[in-house]
Amino acid sequence: MDLSKATSIMADDVAATLQYLGAVRQVDGVPVLWCPPAALAALVAKHPTKPPHVDAGALHWTPFHTDVKRDKFDVRSKGHAE
Repeated sequence: MDLSKATSIMADDVAATLQYLGAVRQVDGVPVLWCPPAALAALVAKHPTKPPHVDAGALHWTPFHTDVKRDKFDVRSKGHAE
C-alpha cells in the first residue's frame, strides 16, 4: 500500500504489474515481493529508463490575463468603495 500511495497508482495495478514482472511469490499463501539480483538485472536491461523527450517547437506560452471586472474572487470587483 505504501508503494501505491507514493506513486499515486492503484494498489491493484501495482500488484498486477509486479506479478506480471515475476517479482511476487506466494509463501505459505502470503504474497511476498521477491526478486533475485539476476532477475532484477534482466528487468533493468529489458526496460531501460529513457529521458523525457520534449519538442521545444511545440511549446507555446502566453500570459494568463483576467478581466478585473469579471474576476468573481477579486475584492475590487465586488463594488465596495475603498
